[in-house]
Amino acid sequence: MDEKKGISKAAAGIIAVLAFAAGLFVGVVVSNETRQELVSPSPVAGPSVPAGPQVPADMADHIAHLEAEAAKQPGDADTWIKLGNAYFDTNQAEKAIRAYERALEIAPGNADVLTDLGVMYRAAGQPAKAVEQFDKAIAANPAHQIARLNKGVVLLHDLKQREKAVQTWEDLLALNPGAEAPGGKPVAELVRELKAGAPGN
Repeated sequence: MDEKKGISKAAAGIIAVLAFAAGLFVGVVVSNETRQELVSPSPVAGPSVPAGPQVPADMADHIAHLEAEAAKQPGDADTWIKLGNAYFDTNQAEKAIRAYERALEIAPGNADVLTDLGVMYRAAGQPAKAVEQFDKAIAANPAHQIARLNKGVVLLHDLKQREKAVQTWEDLLALNPGAEAPGGKPVAELVRELKAGAPGN
């Protein structure tokens, strides 16, 4: 499956700050389409941020249009994906989760949407559910590298499961030995540092 299909502008990345002996690695959201580094949605608790001063007027109008389209065509998965992406890009995690879940009810198995859903669960303060979605994305598309990268970050940074994070990234390296974390640091180097016992947060 093409990882670009259905993926949000901010893409399916995760923010994390992981201190290593060789220096500071900062994970950022990376767009599959542009490779541009962006700031991830901040973790939120409770209701998502409502449209208002935090959301630019043009984006608020875009979201309102998509909400109207979803109401008219509730069985159109693409509309729900676009709506989820718009919520993703405006840091409205809870709303993005609902939109992505609706899209997956209609058209299950989209690894890109599952990965974005995982990012939003992490942003909503539910890292275990984030890992669950990344696992579903990997099951749907075993070659989905971003899901594997994100899963490792959440396991290490949020769930403090170093060994599982290392295994996840080793699985990624088996697919792509040259895999890089956002910012260009080789994943192989991160794995070496973790195995050497460098602090993981």
